[in-house]
Amino acid sequence: MKKYRAVLVGTGGIADAHVNAVNYTQGRVELVAACDIDATRAEAFRAKFNLAKAHTDYATMLREEKPDIVLVAAPPGLHAAMSIAAMEAGAWVLCEKPLCASLAEFDQIEAAEKRTGKRTSCVFQMRFASSNTHVRDLLQSGRFGRPLVAVCNTLWYRDVPYYSVPWRGKWKTELGGPTMSQGIHTMDHLLHLLGDWTEVKAVAETLYHEIEVEDVSMALVKFANGARASIVNSTLCPRQETYLRLDCEHATVELTHLYAYKRENWKMTPATPEVGAKLQPAWDAFPDDVGSIHGAQLLAMVNDMDTGTVPLTSGPEARRTLEFLAALYKSAFTNTTVTRGSIKPGDPFYAVMHGNMSPKREKKL
Repeated sequence: MKKYRAVLVGTGGIADAHVNAVNYTQGRVELVAACDIDATRAEAFRAKFNLAKAHTDYATMLREEKPDIVLVAAPPGLHAAMSIAAMEAGAWVLCEKPLCASLAEFDQIEAAEKRTGKRTSCVFQMRFASSNTHVRDLLQSGRFGRPLVAVCNTLWYRDVPYYSVPWRGKWKTELGGPTMSQGIHTMDHLLHLLGDWTEVKAVAETLYHEIEVEDVSMALVKFANGARASIVNSTLCPRQETYLRLDCEHATVELTHLYAYKRENWKMTPATPEVGAKLQPAWDAFPDDVGSIHGAQLLAMVNDMDTGTVPLTSGPEARRTLEFLAALYKSAFTNTTVTRGSIKPGDPFYAVMHGNMSPKREKKL
């Protein structure tokens, strides 16, 4: 089977997860070089992981290394341009979230995919845990009955030093607050489980941090299958928790974790003992446990490269999540209910995620 050459751009905190992902492929992918604008940091990363080369210029790395895969772990404001450049250089891309700054940028990425025949996949590793595949199969087969109510909470904590990093807390470089940078994972997970959304009503405000972007957002969502969901995204919560709950006709399904999960983080509560007796055997039939790790997603993308298949978090699936985030911001900043498909070219929220508006700022007492 073909062995793919990979390079990594950005050697910050999430970069180690990409190295672990490469190792998880057991030889299908070889990491040959890394790039960072800080030469000292780039060389330290190269030495730490025994890579062949360290670069400080992204274009030079693409030209000299001729990679099959580019792993993008640079600050968010660079994601779209780097992904397009990688595809134009002949590589597939696995890019950290958020994939891009707007629906307009996403359409540019999609145009580059069509032009080059390559693909860019957004890192949404929550979709790729083996336990999630099992639960989603049960949900889609109707074993839990019709989905009715969902809760999707990303209750995290980010302190003042976190936002002192120059690119954080700004629309141009971080691309958003907890809606785009933290809660995006759990919201994408919710959409993966429940499918198409139809409308959203939201609020987004800056309650505490001295930043341009929001530090909390909340939303009420309608789904095409009739389900309703409530969402909270926050960086104001000292007791951190990621919580996803689906209440269906026959059972409640819950997932509680922080940044990653495995089979042990799921819980199923049947509506009645009789229902439980029927559901429990199917629920217990979990496959071998692979957690929500970058490696599972990278290996899936390698299989897509082998077969020329569109990755799960590329194309329409990636756009659905990004469109949802744009709708959340538009609803919050315009105090309207936003329907899916209504944000089109010419809309301020198509061009930039926040529509050139700012969140309401709470005055400190």
